[in-house]
Amino acid sequence: MAETDHRNGPGPDTEATAVLPDDAFRADLAGLEQTIKALEAKVAENHNLYVRALAEQDNLRKRTARDIEQAHRYGVERLAQDLLPVLDGFEQALANAGTTDVAALVAGQAATARLLSKALEKAGIQEIVPTGQAFNPELHEAMTTQPAPDRPANTVLDTVQKGYLLNGRVLRPARVIVSRQA
Repeated sequence: MAETDHRNGPGPDTEATAVLPDDAFRADLAGLEQTIKALEAKVAENHNLYVRALAEQDNLRKRTARDIEQAHRYGVERLAQDLLPVLDGFEQALANAGTTDVAALVAGQAATARLLSKALEKAGIQEIVPTGQAFNPELHEAMTTQPAPDRPANTVLDTVQKGYLLNGRVLRPARVIVSRQA
């Protein structure tokens, strides 16, 4: 292989390199420094947004936990406020039991029962009224069966104890007497 003399210029096997002026590198360097500063500012801004988002998420988690605790602690407050007049009615009936006639006591108890029904209804509690309906094991608990020639089998003949739903979910099934084939 032949050696190339670099003093005399490029040899036959090498390409010529263009020489740029010194100020061209400085202009490129200044542009790169500006780009780096802009990117650093964007990184700092994004980091700040990230830290704020983390803090907001933590605050939201704490607020939610506090709200859930308050809901557990005071969730029955509205029901309790609606039940207090019912308790007042019972206490008044007991206090007047010796001095009031039976008809007045019965009327007072009926009024107290209406107050209680309204309070339960406001709390989302509904009565299950199964008499005459087909037996449904999800809503009813069969206490016994009786032959009923005039009714189809598995029909609720009578309710022994009322059942209740809480917002559509069974709170207590109705205890019932169910018909069977004779």
